[in-house]
Amino acid sequence: MLLKTITEYDGIYISCQAVDFRKNVDGLAHVVKQDFKLCPFANYLFLFTNKSRNKIKGLCWDKNGFAMYYKRLDGEGGKFKWPKSPEAAREINAEQLRLLMSGLSVEPPRGFGDVSARDF
Repeated sequence: MLLKTITEYDGIYISCQAVDFRKNVDGLAHVVKQDFKLCPFANYLFLFTNKSRNKIKGLCWDKNGFAMYYKRLDGEGGKFKWPKSPEAAREINAEQLRLLMSGLSVEPPRGFGDVSARDF
């Protein structure tokens, strides 16, 4: 089976807390079920980061097995701008995922309030 495009998932969820990167498919699926209270077999992409925030693991079910994705930033001090939240998991959209993978924050800048294009 070919890899799905981001828009083919019903949702994208990120772990708001760092996870132990020694966890593999079964361990991450357990986190999804126990901590996120979601079904790991659903049509979702689940993303996790390590404590240093320089690696990402992605987990999804592709109809006959789990697929795992891995990204590590090269260079000294490179970190993903991972959102911090007291929740176990947070849903993001495809544009926020693009920002995150580009090294940008998915959070709006502080002090800007609720700004939209119609305000200009």
